[in-house]
Amino acid sequence: MHIPDGFLSTPVWAALDAAAAPAVGLIARRAQRTFDDSKVPLLGVMGAFVFAAQMINFPVGPGTSGHLVGGALLAYTLGPAAASVVLTAIVTIQALVFQDGGILALGANVLNMAILGVLAGYLPYHFWGRTRGRRLAIFAGGALSVLTSAVLALSELLFSGIRMPGTVLGVSLGLFAVSALVEGAITLGAIRALEAIQPDFICRPDARRSFALGAVALAAVLLVTGGVLLASSAPDGIERLGSARALFSTPFSGYDIAALGRGWFPKAAAGLVGLGLVYGVCLIIGRRR
Repeated sequence: MHIPDGFLSTPVWAALDAAAAPAVGLIARRAQRTFDDSKVPLLGVMGAFVFAAQMINFPVGPGTSGHLVGGALLAYTLGPAAASVVLTAIVTIQALVFQDGGILALGANVLNMAILGVLAGYLPYHFWGRTRGRRLAIFAGGALSVLTSAVLALSELLFSGIRMPGTVLGVSLGLFAVSALVEGAITLGAIRALEAIQPDFICRPDARRSFALGAVALAAVLLVTGGVLLASSAPDGIERLGSARALFSTPFSGYDIAALGRGWFPKAAAGLVGLGLVYGVCLIIGRRR
């Protein structure tokens, strides 16, 4: 889902970067006005969990993988404004530290996933989340967030001159539809699991002593230390459409610490570094007034 550098034309990535910066600023100010201080720990833990989940790619078709985006899940647990800020922090850390997504394409990825994707994912829950169709709304929100982000990304690639014949475009949309269904199922399953542990988790104003919060933190650690063993190594649908160009290299490129050798440990160590970075940045964001 992350667009790497080398895919978007200069006018497209420049325009999206210029649009993303003020949009994030406006959303961050709204989040600061509406977010409860007692939920600051929730920012860090949910941000770390979504970062961990995004490391685990799953097969969605022959030679193609996908991963959880987590925009709808964050919106349901944090509110849409705070969710956008947290997902922006995740996408930025992924680009700058792990080279997952382009630096020049950062504005596009933030708009696609952290702003418009989150908004699209929250709308079904906003309208039907307190009705008898609540479960369907949660599922639909997760799926809609991915479909929205995917359609935006494909549109930006088309505007950038990436050649996509009708069959390629159709297959790409089909693969993203599979990812959307998986996202919806995971989002619904995660919300139901959290509410099974703590029935008032979604609406509880004070999350500092929440047992469910500890369960989410443990799940994040297990994902980056054990889940990497099961993750698919196939590229995602976006990466298959072009050739990526890295502007620079980092010690954590590709969620791997090459200096530690090969195998499970370098990937798990890189994941733990990422968890710490996301958790720390989210706490700083939440406590800044």
